[in-house]
Amino acid sequence: MNIKNIDHIGIAVTSIQESLSFWQASLGIELHGTQEVPEQKLRTAFLPVGDTEIELLESTSPDSSVAKFIEKHGEGLHHIAIRVDDIDAALAELKAKGIKLIDETPRNGAGGARIAFVHPKATHGVLLELCERKQK
Repeated sequence: MNIKNIDHIGIAVTSIQESLSFWQASLGIELHGTQEVPEQKLRTAFLPVGDTEIELLESTSPDSSVAKFIEKHGEGLHHIAIRVDDIDAALAELKAKGIKLIDETPRNGAGGARIAFVHPKATHGVLLELCERKQK
């Protein structure tokens, strides 16, 4: 598996708009854009920081994974995403090693990425996202 870099860090928030006041006004990080991801029942906002991004995740439905996460843990760090060259090959390699996966096949994520999640039980408590992007 060829890991290129940390693609982004996902933070679950109840309101992107309220959260932006900290990231933009306090830290001076400019909003790169927002996007609704209907398949995952969430809205995202990306804030570039060097070669990576902060991704704010806001639920658009009470039954989304982000809403359930906030209900259980409160707002905060949701996942770390690493960028890979070939997500299909990465998933096959992890599966062959017996690594517990949430997604055995990639799904569409924000920004045109193909994504898949590794179960936190396999990573000692961290939700890990594999992310494949054609360009960034």
